[in-house]
Amino acid sequence: MTTSISTINNSTINTSSINTSSINNYGEHIAKLSRDYSAAINCFNAGVEGKQASGAASIPVEAVLLHSGSEQHYFADDRGIPFQAYGHFLHWLPVNRPEQFVYFRAGEKPTYFQIVPDDFWYDQTIEMADHLSEQFTVVRLTSVNELGAQLKSSALAFLGERADLASSLGIDQALVNPRALIAYLDFCRATKTDYALDQLRAANKTALQGHAAARLCFLNGGNEYQIHSAYLNACAILEGESPYTNIVALNEKSAILHYQYKRREASPAGQVLLIDAGCRVNGYGSDITRTSVSDDVHPVFRALLGAMENLQQALVSQIKPQLAYQELHESALRSIGAALIEHGICMASNSVEALMAQNIPQLFMPHGVGHLLGIQVHDVGGHQIDFAGSISAPPAHSPALRNTRIMTENMVFTVEPGLYFIPLLLEPQRNSSRGKTINWKLVDELYACGGIRIEDNVRVTREGVENLTRQFE
Repeated sequence: MTTSISTINNSTINTSSINTSSINNYGEHIAKLSRDYSAAINCFNAGVEGKQASGAASIPVEAVLLHSGSEQHYFADDRGIPFQAYGHFLHWLPVNRPEQFVYFRAGEKPTYFQIVPDDFWYDQTIEMADHLSEQFTVVRLTSVNELGAQLKSSALAFLGERADLASSLGIDQALVNPRALIAYLDFCRATKTDYALDQLRAANKTALQGHAAARLCFLNGGNEYQIHSAYLNACAILEGESPYTNIVALNEKSAILHYQYKRREASPAGQVLLIDAGCRVNGYGSDITRTSVSDDVHPVFRALLGAMENLQQALVSQIKPQLAYQELHESALRSIGAALIEHGICMASNSVEALMAQNIPQLFMPHGVGHLLGIQVHDVGGHQIDFAGSISAPPAHSPALRNTRIMTENMVFTVEPGLYFIPLLLEPQRNSSRGKTINWKLVDELYACGGIRIEDNVRVTREGVENLTRQFE
């Protein structure tokens, strides 16, 4: 194998460091995608035949063209917005560059139309490792305008953002992002191949190096910007190479679920750090959250952190095939209710059942206990129950729950219970009937601490669970 580079998120990753198992598994990954796409086309065409039998106009599909996407610019500016390729394209090929195409037709080797413009303003080089390129027929072009002459099928489905581009290629608008086809492919994405699992393990291992450096920086008095920089440096990545915007929150800001800023001012009273940050390897992202405290943090908050660590690991231990993810979420809410009573945040006269009946735990954990994970951090198909795209909506008491799937072998998702002191949610309850269950004196003391979240990435195994995160910690 030659040492070469593949483009990932506008960055370069030395593929010579990828282990042999991952290289060997890539071929089976492409074979699995080919089987899934063949089945998706057959399922779509079966639906087309049914519509035609009833007299409805519908078009069968012979092949699929996936577009990575096009470069976009800020409004009234010539500066490009950081590019992120379409997830279904990246599922085939870890090349995070605009105007790239994968063509799939059942029974044929997939084709990668690699478009490399003649350009002296930017480096347009795309070099591929042997184990990637050998899975495709690689056709090198210099412009999208050359693509039409290469396409062999008129009954072509187009997956991607550019309906206008599809039209220019002669693709019928009815076959641009057809819902039934995408629903089938979205549903497949929850189950990971061995190759995908290799990337997710590597992404977790690297991210934990960053988390260790971030915690050390926090304990040494670092501010949010310094902690963020320590994380990036330890992972050897640029900010734009992260799978999502790092959440680096000190003290009260840790109660803002997706806190996006990085304060630079000195933080001599930094008592709590919540950092939610991952890494991306060949398109697959990890998503890990850790909460750390200083020696002088409020003693109840310190005890809560220990309780949440134990709670999170207890949730992970419950995972097994055929468990409904919603059951895991319900278990998290009940455990948080018990923690609220045990640590005096809710009155001891309350029972967990009484708190659950009033949705009190949701005041302290307003998000779901996790989500599907893979090519996208919040991966697709979280609410689907079948290939047809039928939806199982989250329960009314937890509308932010992103995953309502039944657990199956090799499904990957996060487990991330949280407990926060959010004034926006709690204060309206201060003088309400629900508020009578809450120890407001203690809540007022804990507002300054913000909140806690502990998050691991896990895989459902044949009999239980693999923690993709803790094995490297």
